[in-house]
Amino acid sequence: MTGTMARYKVILAYDGSEFAGSQRQANKRTVQGELEKSLRKLGWAGKSVIMAGRTDTGVHATGQVAAFDLEWAHTNEQLLKALNAQLPLDLAVKSLSEAPGDFHPRFDASSREYRYRLFCEPTRDPLREKFAWRVWPAVDEQALQPTAAIFIGTHDFSSFGSPTTPKGTTVRTVTKAEWRKMPDGEWQFEVRADAFLYRMVRRLVFVQVSTAQGKCSVEEVRSALQKQAKLPAGLAPAHGLALVEVKYGSHEKIMKRRDESATEDVLSESR
Repeated sequence: MTGTMARYKVILAYDGSEFAGSQRQANKRTVQGELEKSLRKLGWAGKSVIMAGRTDTGVHATGQVAAFDLEWAHTNEQLLKALNAQLPLDLAVKSLSEAPGDFHPRFDASSREYRYRLFCEPTRDPLREKFAWRVWPAVDEQALQPTAAIFIGTHDFSSFGSPTTPKGTTVRTVTKAEWRKMPDGEWQFEVRADAFLYRMVRRLVFVQVSTAQGKCSVEEVRSALQKQAKLPAGLAPAHGLALVEVKYGSHEKIMKRRDESATEDVLSESR
């Protein structure tokens, strides 16, 4: 019994601790590599699955999106169960649905959202530190939200990341940047943008923590967006970061986004 060829959209969750990033690499364990290996056991004969974005070594996800073409003679629910049965324990398909034949998880995306987790403690906490950055000295709570608000809007973020292609633009539009304090004292930074520069989120978090520890001022962060100030060098650790959602707009917006992506030399998603 054979099915018809269809394009499937899947939402992935993974613990990035033991992955060398999401993108397939020779001789390294990656999310894409494990997904393709599992699909081949189900009869997939494609060359490559398509991912919505690239995540670095150690970065997690609860909302990564991937797509692949497959002949499948059973239900979508059966495909989801069969695929999860083949995947390793640190990678799972949360949902699966059929998509238009030209659906592209990366080029069609209208926004991506990341979450960064941290907590402030003077001594090690091995279990919490698997998925959150332990920061000490403690941050000044009054400095976090004002600093985050600076990033809202369209800016040149060259002080906060690198272009994803040699001639790529460093201009990005951020529509959400806010901190939340959880009941257990953990801080979560949520940021949404049309796309991100290479390691941009980890850089944003590091700079905000530096500000909240008194190592630089809110005004210096604001000036850095106009390239008028230098900020402390460094990145927040990868293990506190997770890709939580990729959103898609209407067909008209998707087509416009594809044109923009082609014009910008096919910008890729980053950290």
